[in-house]
Amino acid sequence: MVSAAHGFMRFFRGSSAGEGQALKTKQTDQRLTRRSSGLGELVRVLKPEEPLYVLDIGSTSAANIRYLTELGHKIYSEDLLDASTDPALVTKDEQGQPTLDDKKFLAENLVHPAARFDAVLCWNLADYMDESLVKPVVGRLWSMLKPGGVLLAFFHTREAGPDAPCYRYHIVGSDTLEMQHIEPRREVRRGPTGALHTAVADGFRLQRVFNNRHIETLFRDFASIKFFLTRDNIREVLVVR
Repeated sequence: MVSAAHGFMRFFRGSSAGEGQALKTKQTDQRLTRRSSGLGELVRVLKPEEPLYVLDIGSTSAANIRYLTELGHKIYSEDLLDASTDPALVTKDEQGQPTLDDKKFLAENLVHPAARFDAVLCWNLADYMDESLVKPVVGRLWSMLKPGGVLLAFFHTREAGPDAPCYRYHIVGSDTLEMQHIEPRREVRRGPTGALHTAVADGFRLQRVFNNRHIETLFRDFASIKFFLTRDNIREVLVVR
């Protein structure tokens, strides 16, 4: 299991709209396109000559499934961020504070044999997932990757701001992504008069900022780590098991 990464920076509990919002868009189906050096390097590993096992743990994307299967690879998809919102996971720690049951979460998710996957698409999961689940999930991913397997992850910088939107990432080229804002969930119910009422829940919020040292600690059990600088307040990280 990956050792604890101490000192997670918690900047994002309020709202300060307008600060560092280069990537913020309205909550529509509008998609942004970005180049990804990390994806480009990972795709070079995913050579079509050899069928590989790939795990995508971001929001489900038909484009990703299509792109990877057309290369001849076997892709598995699990939306871990959505799964982490299950109310049944809520419990209390030793101090009586609410937390999520990581053992229950891992018993119900990421249930695959050890050393099954050649690559994992982690995307921005660590930034938006509850902190209590991040290290256990990374530890499970380490065990599920083959030796020499690769994992791609994105981390926001502090300049991204507290309202940085959570995106679904679609692979549209060997080094190109489309980013689609994940809409807040909507619960529709019928009131006493028969009218439909729609309650809009909060969207996924940026939970923390990892600096380079935190990221290196989070992936300390991996063999190597490589950072890619970008201009949109994102650190791309490619780690090798």
